[in-house]
Amino acid sequence: MSFNKTIQMCIFDGNPNGRIMCELSNWNGRVYKVSRNDLNEFANRTDSEFTGVYFLFGKDEDNNDTVYVGEAEKMLVRLKQHLKDHNYWNDCVVVISKDNILNKAHVKFLENKFYNLANDAKRATIINNTVPTCSSISEFDESMLEEFIENAKLLVNTLGYKVFDKIDVSVIDNKEEKQNVFFIKAARGADAKGLLVADGFLVAKGSKIATDTAPSMSANLINLRKKLLDKGIIDKEFLFVSDYVFTSPSLAAAVVMGRNANGRTEWKTVNNNSIKDIEEQ
Repeated sequence: MSFNKTIQMCIFDGNPNGRIMCELSNWNGRVYKVSRNDLNEFANRTDSEFTGVYFLFGKDEDNNDTVYVGEAEKMLVRLKQHLKDHNYWNDCVVVISKDNILNKAHVKFLENKFYNLANDAKRATIINNTVPTCSSISEFDESMLEEFIENAKLLVNTLGYKVFDKIDVSVIDNKEEKQNVFFIKAARGADAKGLLVADGFLVAKGSKIATDTAPSMSANLINLRKKLLDKGIIDKEFLFVSDYVFTSPSLAAAVVMGRNANGRTEWKTVNNNSIKDIEEQ
């Protein structure tokens, strides 16, 4: 059974691009979002030296999201060390307990679990050099930390970072939910299915894109298609090797069809209803 949640949020200096503090009712955790340029201001808080886990968010050379998952016994000291990293990051999210009860074993456990969540979700490229080891903790501590993870995930998501949220694609293979699945079957072998999701449109694993592109296809779309092929997201048989989220239905449709496309009219359900039809009902 799901329950409503009450979140308290403080936006320091009235700047949503700077420092934000989030708390959840009846939870002893606290989450900070701090921009790279605001680390010195974060240092003014006593809990900046608490023990916890942190996530560094940035972009790679192809403008894809990246994340580093880490832990620290003295948070601010560790974050400042990351200013020298080769991989540039823009924002960090810090997760601590308000009463500083987390110890080294706790945060090593959390670091491993969050790393695995990010790896399973495949929403961003993980830039850790190694997989964090999972510490051995008591059964009581494990129960406490599993709940801690769920609450932290909620606040991290609320701050706009969906890196730990795996999209449920079971609906694609559920016959009773077929009305929520969209399909494209078009020229040059295009044969794909997907779902509308909170942050765009997901094209399902195994979907096939057109084997070549139309002469009128824009250069930006051709480059995107090439990047997906070069990075192995789409294989040599023109099949998606895993689920992939595009920022819009039109971007997804264009890559699949090999031409400029309006995704709101091209993607259709088994009942031949387009996204546009459903939105205008």
